[in-house]
Amino acid sequence: MNFKYFFSAALLLISSATLLAQDDREIKESGVLLEDIYIDDVVNNTLVEESMVLEYEPVREADIAWKKRIWRIIDTREKMNLPFRYPNEPFFNVLRNIAENGDIALFRDEFFKEPMTMEEINGTLNKIDTVVTFDYETYEEKIQIVENTINWEDIKQFRLKEIWYFDEETSRMDVRIIGFSPILDEIDYDTGELKYSLPLFWVYYPEARKYLAKVRVNNEDNDMAPMSWYDLFENRFFSSYIIKKSNSLDLRIKDMYDGYDQAGVDRLMESEKIKMELFNLEHDLWTY
Repeated sequence: MNFKYFFSAALLLISSATLLAQDDREIKESGVLLEDIYIDDVVNNTLVEESMVLEYEPVREADIAWKKRIWRIIDTREKMNLPFRYPNEPFFNVLRNIAENGDIALFRDEFFKEPMTMEEINGTLNKIDTVVTFDYETYEEKIQIVENTINWEDIKQFRLKEIWYFDEETSRMDVRIIGFSPILDEIDYDTGELKYSLPLFWVYYPEARKYLAKVRVNNEDNDMAPMSWYDLFENRFFSSYIIKKSNSLDLRIKDMYDGYDQAGVDRLMESEKIKMELFNLEHDLWTY
């Protein structure tokens, strides 16, 4: 009886293993994604991916009583801007993926008149360097060509271009982001000093909105908060400072205050002055 019992148990185990193997094959053959089976969460979070982007409200030129172009810097090292540096999906990598997929156009200039080709985009995102190595066996120097992908950690700032305007139809002050650009710092490796900061490319924000709306932003306070990069920009959940406003000489604040010891303080004060001018203008428009 014991032999029959163990024999029956063995057959049961073999048949169970066979069924599990068949189920595993069916899962693989049916094309079900692993992330749909093994969920690293309570539920699948799809609110952001399935969100819809509303079109801009139409504005007539005749209804715009006042407008001003503003340029800002978003420094990702500030506490409020830390989502831009989220290691699992930093904002620069989001832009890289959208650009390399050909979903949006990238531009060389901030006026969006010179679109970049895919070869130029790849050349911008992936730097080609030459490295000289020494072969100790043949005592010869060899030159190797190395392709280095730009590290998102090297992108510490983003330049933002926007337009503030007063709409007489709705009787309100409004702002629209026109575009933004990641800034790459060029460092002198001999001295370790900053040589210059260079905008890599310009993204036309109205075109990128629907793609940014599908990418979730890490929320410091609530992991469940369904906020996308579109929500972050539209609701202005970022910290920035003004570096330029439209003027007759097309000068930046840096150009106006430069060359003396207190220039940095004066630039900061001028930036805050422009910010207060925007606030006071909106306040005065509502003062009767």
